[in-house]
Amino acid sequence: MATLIPHAGLTPDAAPGSALDRAIGPWTLGANAVNLSLGAGIFALPAAVAAILGPAAILAYLVCGLAIALVLTCFVEVGSQVTRSGGAIAYIEDSFGPIAGFVAWVVYSLLFCVVADAAISLVCVDAIASVVPALGDGMARVAMLVALFGGLAGVNVLGVRQGARVAVVTTVAKLAPLLVVIGAGWLAMNWSALRWTEWPSVGRVGEASLLLFFAFSGAEATLTPSGEIRDPARTIPRGVLGGTLALVVIYVSVQAVSQGVLGSELVRYPEAPLGAVAGRLFGPVGWQLIVVCTALAIFGTLAGDMLASPRGVLPIAERGVLPRVLARVHPRFHTPHVAIGTYAGVACLLALTGGFQPLAVFASVSLLLVYLVVCLAALRLRLTRPRPPGAFRAPGGPLVPLLGIATVLWLLAQSRLVEIVAILAVAAIAIVYYRIRRQFVPDLL
Repeated sequence: MATLIPHAGLTPDAAPGSALDRAIGPWTLGANAVNLSLGAGIFALPAAVAAILGPAAILAYLVCGLAIALVLTCFVEVGSQVTRSGGAIAYIEDSFGPIAGFVAWVVYSLLFCVVADAAISLVCVDAIASVVPALGDGMARVAMLVALFGGLAGVNVLGVRQGARVAVVTTVAKLAPLLVVIGAGWLAMNWSALRWTEWPSVGRVGEASLLLFFAFSGAEATLTPSGEIRDPARTIPRGVLGGTLALVVIYVSVQAVSQGVLGSELVRYPEAPLGAVAGRLFGPVGWQLIVVCTALAIFGTLAGDMLASPRGVLPIAERGVLPRVLARVHPRFHTPHVAIGTYAGVACLLALTGGFQPLAVFASVSLLLVYLVVCLAALRLRLTRPRPPGAFRAPGGPLVPLLGIATVLWLLAQSRLVEIVAILAVAAIAIVYYRIRRQFVPDLL
């Protein structure tokens, strides 16, 4: 899961001639793409996808892998031309103007990042409750969620160093349980559990793919610091597409091992499927170890996002696009305490009132809409601007952007109308808000 990024037009390093050090190479970019995407989703989704598609669950991974490859190729193409920091928001703003950039920021930050944090916090609580069932219901569950978000907010209010330290220490917990499960699981695979006798319907593949797409989000955030990427025309395609390939291999391996070890029993463990796999491989100690690692990994993802996302609000509030109270800095700790507290409070409220699957689907739909506009931006730049010297262009003319648009629209078609209408309503409100706010802050454009 990616972290929220500030409105591109408000980032100080967006200006030409910036003195930023372009030190990010392809290996760093690719590793970061894997790190940002490899979040809580894969710890919860193997059972959910298997419940929809059964042994054919691998199809959803291949669909999502193809979709994310097409979309990120569009990101790469636009990113090799728009080299200032800001990622998707900068690309949309550069292609369609500042109002479009602000709307994209609202959809990405409020409807994806905050909702995604709420969703993965539920996975963290469910993982702990699978070991300590008393914590899974009633006021104990509420108290755990409040303590989780309150604790993370408190750590980040105390100082950026404390927040960064928490995020770094827990990052390794993302890879450790996956590598252990994959390595041991391949040796204990029952390959017959991966066979299916008939193809699932297109509708069921689409339903599973829309849910699973949540786990593939995040790689695009590696392009947020575009102003610090060395030789963008070469580094971006190698790093992002290489990282995406590695991510698909890891995810497919996790699903294959989960189904190969547990077979049809996988769907019985929706809260902690990898814990069940580890329990089958290593006994009760393995289950508990994987559950602890899962909780730590999700905690690390939340800690990293809590470090970055509220601070993305700061430059926007300072300019007056958002209420200036959100830009207040604590006089003692020198942190944006109002933005941090507001962000944590909204995410916690969503977690208390929703379940993982609906929140994950809503976050996926929000992100897919941002992806759709980036694909449109790639197509627009192809048609309206000459190719800059050395810029990356996908082969096949406009084929890749068109395929990306078609794939995203197909995935969006698997969602419910109420989700699309809700997101479009928020986008419309954002446009009206921006125009009204401009009357009070004339230099917004």
